[in-house]
Amino acid sequence: MSLTKKSDKKGCFAKVSSKGKGLHLQYHHRLTILNHYIRQLPPFPATVKKVMEICRDVNTSPTDLTKVISLDPVLTGKVMQLVNSAYFGLSREIISLVRAVVMLGMNTVKNLVLGATVMSAFGPRKNFRALNMDMFWKHSLGVGVIAKLIAQKRNIDKQLLEGYFIAGLLHDIGKVPLNSKFSDEYLDIIGITEKEPQPLFISEKQLLGIDHSYVGNLIAEKWKLGKEISDPISYHHAPETYQGVQNDILFTVILSDYFANNSEIGFSGNCYLENIYHEVMPYLENNTELNFNNISFFSDEVEKEIEKAQIFLKVAV
Repeated sequence: MSLTKKSDKKGCFAKVSSKGKGLHLQYHHRLTILNHYIRQLPPFPATVKKVMEICRDVNTSPTDLTKVISLDPVLTGKVMQLVNSAYFGLSREIISLVRAVVMLGMNTVKNLVLGATVMSAFGPRKNFRALNMDMFWKHSLGVGVIAKLIAQKRNIDKQLLEGYFIAGLLHDIGKVPLNSKFSDEYLDIIGITEKEPQPLFISEKQLLGIDHSYVGNLIAEKWKLGKEISDPISYHHAPETYQGVQNDILFTVILSDYFANNSEIGFSGNCYLENIYHEVMPYLENNTELNFNNISFFSDEVEKEIEKAQIFLKVAV
């Protein structure tokens, strides 16, 4: 697998922590710490669990979903704020929750509820000492926006578009606990890229025995996220091992992550790029006319969408 070295433009080559490698925690001890951290995350509110349950029922109507959301004033406010934000670009203000659900579709509302809940659990500035939080979230937003745009240009069902955005937004969520609990070691991990031409997840495994995809999977299991979200979190660095059915959203997130890194949209700690995996591009090229080269033609559109998507985070947290 060939790699491309990126510039130091984003402060890629962090200094190695003064504590050195001798103080790194043992693998099983780290697992205990991470599991405890994830267990302490707030559980999904009962309302959110009910929303997820209702949306799995093919016989559910928008009215059923509206009744559940309306029981939670905070959640209702967030949904309405998001629906009426520039992110969706609606021509008129929506004042009825029922109308919002009907216009956007139940799957869209479900993903808005899910995204707001997940982002609120961590907060935008919680314990980010090894990575610059603003740059991290900009990268995450960028991946989500690009994934949604790719899906739109491929004429994916409108009801599924928010799933692409949420999967892209959360694909690196496993880095949050690693930054929080092992920030000194994470500085070492980022510093490795100054000497070793390898992506961040490999350095994570070398120093911690764990990578952010694994930790992200623990979070996905904790919250019982749907496969369309949890699979991209778990397999975006290992598509060759994937045997599920969410290939389309997984491969779209991988391509979006590559493009965001290559275009230096934010920074999530990765100073070296993997070539697009050989499983990914043949699939996308066989299923669409879109490829990496012509994605660059809508870079301006990506930037505009990222600006809009900033609203998503402001409302969510």
